[in-house]
Amino acid sequence: MIRRNSGNMRIFRISGLKYLLFFLLITGFYSCSNTTDYKQVQFGICTDVHKDIMHDADARLQTFVNEMNREKVDFTIQLGDFCRPYAYNDTFLGIWNSFEGPRYHVLGNHDMDGGFTERQTMDYLGMKSAYYSFDRNGFHFIVLDGNEKKDPPLEGYPRFIGETQKKWLKDDLRKTRFPVILFSHQSLEDNWGVENQEEIRKILEDENQNSGKRKVLACFNGHSHLDWVEKINDIWYVEVNSMSYFWVGDEAKHINYSEDIDKKYPWIKYTCPYQDPLYEVVTVVGDGTIKIKGSTTKWVGPDPYEAGYRNDLYMDRISSAIAGRILK
Repeated sequence: MIRRNSGNMRIFRISGLKYLLFFLLITGFYSCSNTTDYKQVQFGICTDVHKDIMHDADARLQTFVNEMNREKVDFTIQLGDFCRPYAYNDTFLGIWNSFEGPRYHVLGNHDMDGGFTERQTMDYLGMKSAYYSFDRNGFHFIVLDGNEKKDPPLEGYPRFIGETQKKWLKDDLRKTRFPVILFSHQSLEDNWGVENQEEIRKILEDENQNSGKRKVLACFNGHSHLDWVEKINDIWYVEVNSMSYFWVGDEAKHINYSEDIDKKYPWIKYTCPYQDPLYEVVTVVGDGTIKIKGSTTKWVGPDPYEAGYRNDLYMDRISSAIAGRILK
């Protein structure tokens, strides 16, 4: 029984389940199923560690894992170009597995270098599928595989999402009632990313339109070793910088470390390495706001411009940092 005084006393008799529901409504504990009611989720992202290129990849990854354990994030994810499935990389993989929580992988194009198949790399990393989804704290996360082959095949590394995966993506999006975050190695936004990126973006945009709300919030990718954010049709596309370096290639190669290191790790001369590892912690809240806590460091040796590297398409995206951002 609830009594309210408003001049004349009125008495409302509510019993059993009706009383409970009424009580929850007026006290704010009963919530509707919209995005403002979902919990907060926090996760750590690193990408393009390139264990098989960097001499100090183990130390870089250990720094990330230690920080994620201190932060007690809900999960960690690496966005590809992690390591090849050699037995000598077991220690490196063990560092990743020392994170005290759920850990997820995205396949990068270089993870199959050396003649390995996608299946061999997946088995080594403990991946059941190259693309998959999972839920955490009232949010839905989708991992895509951008390494599928096009028919006829593209020149160079495959960077395509085929019909079977597209159908799976549409079904997976339709089934979830949670806000969605996507992860891929190659970008869904830039010219050097997934070749049929416009098709994939349309699938995401159609789901937002069909659901009548901003269901798909953002897509995170690695691959490009750049720090960049772009918003297309109300969906954020976030390029996560490499943990280790920016690739400058033949035109600007130079020795960054000692001659001994260069001899053992000959590919480092084609890079401008970062002094410290770069990674980010992402917090997503119920209203769709995405908070990125980045990291910053210095170059080892000259920066790409000083080394002679030029690319007019994205020189402004090259940085030895991951900027902190709030995306609304």
